[in-house]
Amino acid sequence: MKLPFRKEKELFSALYDILGFYPRDISVYKQALLHKSAGQKNEKGRPINNERLEFLGDAVLDCVVGDIVYRHFQGKREGFLTNTRSKLVSRSTLGKLAQEMGISQLIKSTGHSTSHNNYMNGNAFEALVGAIYLDRGYDACMRFMEKRILSQVINIDKVAYKEVNFKSKLLEWSQKNRVKMEFRELEQTKDANTGSPVFTTQVFLEGIEGCKGTGFSKKESHQQASKETLQLLRREPQYIDAVFAAKGNRTKMEEEPVMCVPDLEKEQQNFIIEQEKAPQAPSKTESVAVADDPIEERTSLDDLTLDDISATPQEKTREEIIAEAEAAAFAEG
Repeated sequence: MKLPFRKEKELFSALYDILGFYPRDISVYKQALLHKSAGQKNEKGRPINNERLEFLGDAVLDCVVGDIVYRHFQGKREGFLTNTRSKLVSRSTLGKLAQEMGISQLIKSTGHSTSHNNYMNGNAFEALVGAIYLDRGYDACMRFMEKRILSQVINIDKVAYKEVNFKSKLLEWSQKNRVKMEFRELEQTKDANTGSPVFTTQVFLEGIEGCKGTGFSKKESHQQASKETLQLLRREPQYIDAVFAAKGNRTKMEEEPVMCVPDLEKEQQNFIIEQEKAPQAPSKTESVAVADDPIEERTSLDDLTLDDISATPQEKTREEIIAEAEAAAFAEG
């Protein structure tokens, strides 16, 4: 009887050191620290783990951190705020936070690989935020992030201005150089120890194979593949030459005129002599025909705009390119 009581007391003490307050409902925090690999089940035989709390904590974190970032960086654009929030709630950042604060030592799990630690620790941090929300409410989550995390553990300004998004950097480079870039999902396997999905992605620039990346999410595999491809672009001039040669071939083909296919039916009827007719002015009741629209079928003249017409090409600024690249990078789940 004394051993469980002592363990409960140790958990209360450990959570107080992490959170700055004592839990009211200890059961929800226990569940937040329970990884699915532990294989625990309730009295009805259903598995018990922190996945539902992780889902809740992820949503709460987005809201809380978004609020903090919005108020901290006055006058900054939406792209900058989105990028900063994404860095603060990234799997890598949350995993390091869990390890730094001692959360990782409290997680109950079995058979997880070392390479999966950051992923598991980050999930536990999100689940812990979900537990705080259920136990104490939104304001307690805000105080926890402001007082315990962003004032003691993380420097929000350093995080905001540190470039860690490799996919965004590669997108920016490809847009500046007008190079076609795509990510292809090669395969999806399962981790041998935890059964978690593992994704493998490869970058292609103008159809030329780039580097591959693996991760426990598609976003993670994209980041790894982008990082490796950026390094390849820096150290292999031959690879850049191949990419731009492929780009040259593509643009050349796009610019070549396309032969019009002859109308066979019209060719067969060319023996008929057409009588010349005097041109007639359209009556007041007749509408003047509008030239074929080369873009798409228009429903009315009100749809036509001059926004895309300019005497000189409008080059995007570097800030606009970065903002678009950041938005594209973090829109994928």
